[in-house]
Amino acid sequence: MFTGSLVAIVTPFRKGKVDERALADLIEWQIANGTNGIVPCGTTGESATLSHDEHNRVIELTVEVVRRRVPVVAGTGSNSTDEAIALTKHAKQAGADAALLITPYYNKPTQEGLYRHYRAVAEAVDLPLVLYNIPGRTGVNMLPATIARLTTLPTIVGVKEGSGSVQQASDLVLMCGNRLTVLAGDDALTLPMMAVGGKGVITVTANIVPAEMARLVASFAEGKIEEARRIHFKLSPLFAALFFETNPIPVKEALSLMGKIDSELRLPLCSMAQDTREKLVQALKDASLITR
Repeated sequence: MFTGSLVAIVTPFRKGKVDERALADLIEWQIANGTNGIVPCGTTGESATLSHDEHNRVIELTVEVVRRRVPVVAGTGSNSTDEAIALTKHAKQAGADAALLITPYYNKPTQEGLYRHYRAVAEAVDLPLVLYNIPGRTGVNMLPATIARLTTLPTIVGVKEGSGSVQQASDLVLMCGNRLTVLAGDDALTLPMMAVGGKGVITVTANIVPAEMARLVASFAEGKIEEARRIHFKLSPLFAALFFETNPIPVKEALSLMGKIDSELRLPLCSMAQDTREKLVQALKDASLITR
């Protein structure tokens, strides 16, 4: 169920508020272009600066707009286990199909602490859970042995593996087999991770090229390896451009340049520096996403 190209969707803002109309339009555009799932309130959705009310509303709106056409995997992670449980309970009540839970950040828990954190959420809420490992953001790497241990809990069904290590993804597939769906957490590693058994990606790039990311994943899954490789290399400049600065700064600027949202961010994130913005503009022109 949680395979393919799932977009880590941005949260559009206008004048300091969540722009619900723009978000709904983005979701419709994603579904029309073949995206396999919507992931609101993740890193790309600026969950760290959403109030609890805003966080809950974004998930509710996403579920309302999607109308069961594709899965909604709601970001509900926190560095407080109690808060993660509360957010996950709300996601279930709102009708989300699953929750995405980042490893607790700043606290730097041990592997045992990570296991207990996720077990507590799994025992408190009967909802499919996708683990999210991204040590570059959190300061802790959840090891394959810990994830394998967690797969004994029936509601833990997947992992967004963002360590940047194909070897770690390979170890996960080897240790967990069909008990766990491994999804790439780095767009540029989608193809390599699928080559070792991954089933797709939770992607930033699909925010601006949803059809192409969906085709990349589908092509590989259908055994069309050369086609998947061709799309990978075609998209590689965008994979790089969307990380010229901290995500989601470039992708929101790109969507603004494409006329889909305002580029508004919340502090401590701020607008792009002129030099990196110019490089992003050129990458979008080269990809025929903008003309000006």
